[in-house]
Amino acid sequence: MSDATPRSESPGFDDMARDIAEVPAVEVIVTVAVNLMSAAAVKLGLTEDGDDHKDLDEARKLVHALAGLLDASTTEISTFHASPLRDGLKSLQLAFREASLVPDEPGQGPGEKYTGPVYG
Repeated sequence: MSDATPRSESPGFDDMARDIAEVPAVEVIVTVAVNLMSAAAVKLGLTEDGDDHKDLDEARKLVHALAGLLDASTTEISTFHASPLRDGLKSLQLAFREASLVPDEPGQGPGEKYTGPVYG
């Protein structure tokens, strides 16, 4: 028999708070950015199912939020983390421009408020 306290199958709030407290802020920021990138890719139709989940209005919101997060956290995360995220953001912005029937003017696309105009 073990002296360890048995864990319930669904963690309680205290367990989750303790787990979150152990995660460095940079890791939380990067994880959120990757989740936004993944969701935007799905909404842009860049997955195997493609058009089944394509929704450019939703993609615009996700790309814009990603750009805002990266802009706000640029001094908080290292170049090691920021560079691939910025590259991914630019790829999503270009994919959005290509998927749009009527492309936005340069500087008016999703997230370009934070990144400046994106060109292919």
